[in-house]
Amino acid sequence: MTSRTALISGASIAGPALAYWLRRYGWDPVVIERAPRLRDGGQNIDVRGAGREVARRMGLEDAIRAANTGEQGTRFVGRDGDVIAEFPVGTSDTDGATAELEILRGDLARLLVDTTHDVEYVFGDRIAGLEDTGDRVSVAFEHGETRAFDLVVAADGINSSTRRLAFGDEATIRFLGLYTGWFTVPRTATDAPWWCWYGAPGGRTVTLRPDNHGTTRAALSFLSTTPGYEQRSMEDQFELLRTVFSGAGWETNRALSDMTVAPDFTFERVAQVHAPRWSTGRIALVGDAAYCASPVSGMGTSLALTGAYVLAGELAAHHHHQDAFRGYERIMRPYVDQAQKLPPGVPAIANPRTRLGIAAFHTAVRLAATPLVSRLTGGLFSPPADKIELPDYGHLETNRRGGT
Repeated sequence: MTSRTALISGASIAGPALAYWLRRYGWDPVVIERAPRLRDGGQNIDVRGAGREVARRMGLEDAIRAANTGEQGTRFVGRDGDVIAEFPVGTSDTDGATAELEILRGDLARLLVDTTHDVEYVFGDRIAGLEDTGDRVSVAFEHGETRAFDLVVAADGINSSTRRLAFGDEATIRFLGLYTGWFTVPRTATDAPWWCWYGAPGGRTVTLRPDNHGTTRAALSFLSTTPGYEQRSMEDQFELLRTVFSGAGWETNRALSDMTVAPDFTFERVAQVHAPRWSTGRIALVGDAAYCASPVSGMGTSLALTGAYVLAGELAAHHHHQDAFRGYERIMRPYVDQAQKLPPGVPAIANPRTRLGIAAFHTAVRLAATPLVSRLTGGLFSPPADKIELPDYGHLETNRRGGT
């Protein structure tokens, strides 16, 4: 019997995870990635709740723990670095601003790709055209020859070009009024093994986080309703951040100095993807391309891993892809809806514009860090990561185990 084939666009988290599960169900997936090689960079991400359960079912929980960043928790600091409040690392699958399983995005992507070593990966190319004939999808590539697949899945992020080819501008990108520059800086002797969070007037935030590579991950975030900064050149973005963060205090000058020589600088608008449907014909969406909840939700990795698991499982459970796609949406929609429902005032509430607002925020986190209030509000920094009943598709697996 001929195996079914699937082309997956994107080799970050959702794409390789989907390839893994499809392989376990007897499919022949191909993953295409426009970057010339696997992107090892990226910031800290959480593996919690349903995402952690999926990682367990993949046999990756111990490997993720071994690649942990070493972050001990979250500290809110003042202009001179004094600690305002601190929240130690979570001790369960879901709780804490810092999850028990904290890993760099690139490290998790590497684990997933290594686990799918018998999957075909094509780097340095992208999908240029799609023709769904009803029986197959003919795919034109920017560089390679045209190929046909049974299914095509877009897992190429919030700005998915594959989604645009298949769905046009159907999805709504909801900008949350926050921009962030991410980059890696040299570690210094004074860097703490904590996620250190500093807020300056004007809705500006500077954070430093430890990693397990001997460096420190920095982020500069600021509130703005002006659209389009993410489309500017990198030099313009450097100048924008220098202007916005001038005189902000704490470690800002260090971050600005190291920013321009960082090998992995990225700048993004913080936004969500709201798509009215996640499939059309033989083409589907998964991960950020379908339902990005934004970094401030703390749910990106859980949505990517869980969505990949459910989509592959439904494809294994149903003879017809349309029934599988309907099952995928039925199971995932409530989970996505709760993930995208951010607390009132987020992200502005954590990025106060005034000194009075910063003082009030500091008072709130001090109170939240006290033992009594911490017990009463254990979910303060805990996203709804485990509020889904994960189906068990184990009985559908074939003997081909996708590298396990």
